[in-house]
Amino acid sequence: MKKIFLFCSMLVLLMGCKENGSENITVVEEDALRYLALGDSYTIGESVNPEMRWPVKLAAKLRADGFEIEEPRIIATTGWTTQDLLRAMDAQLNNEEFDLVSVSIGVNNQYQGKSIDAYREDLYTIFERAILHSERGAEGVFAVSIPDYGVTPFGAARAEEIGQEIDEFNEVFQEVAKEFNVNFFNITPISRKAADQPELIAEDNLHPSGEMYRQWVNLFYEEVKQMLPVKN
Repeated sequence: MKKIFLFCSMLVLLMGCKENGSENITVVEEDALRYLALGDSYTIGESVNPEMRWPVKLAAKLRADGFEIEEPRIIATTGWTTQDLLRAMDAQLNNEEFDLVSVSIGVNNQYQGKSIDAYREDLYTIFERAILHSERGAEGVFAVSIPDYGVTPFGAARAEEIGQEIDEFNEVFQEVAKEFNVNFFNITPISRKAADQPELIAEDNLHPSGEMYRQWVNLFYEEVKQMLPVKN
């Protein structure tokens, strides 16, 4: 059985709790699901408000569907490569386990001209550790592809080259995810819609807008929902 703790609000504590004053009571679910989001600027939601980040949108959508889930634990920073993410995982994660873990990383490896072979090697380590921090192993982990920033004003001058390299990195990303039996969700085609739909690009002319993130979540929501355990 889940333990539920009820706390009267400060106002009610001062005035005395009313028998039927449920509107002044906060319910805290001790056994709420935990979600770890690993990534870079796309995961942290560079240039959008925190509530527009796709991991936050995913958790909110699950909550609206009746799931008890905490706010996502996000380990991500703009500019991070796979090596940066690995160092952060070492520093910030101990023996913690999560019900859901997402991985979205690689755009800065491409942008900085890092070796695609080194990217593959780092992915092996990232997925190994992601699965280690998942309560149900690979069944609780999913990957989200790298978007194509070549369609943005920032990348327009090298659009074709960027698009081709993003495809190459995503091919490796998907191959490694498959080796680990991790669900891989391809949001790259959605990102390319921004070429004709500027509302999908944030004000910095590079990163996705909240609307694009909403479309990402809608793409994989039903499958992610099926990944979650049923807690009694």
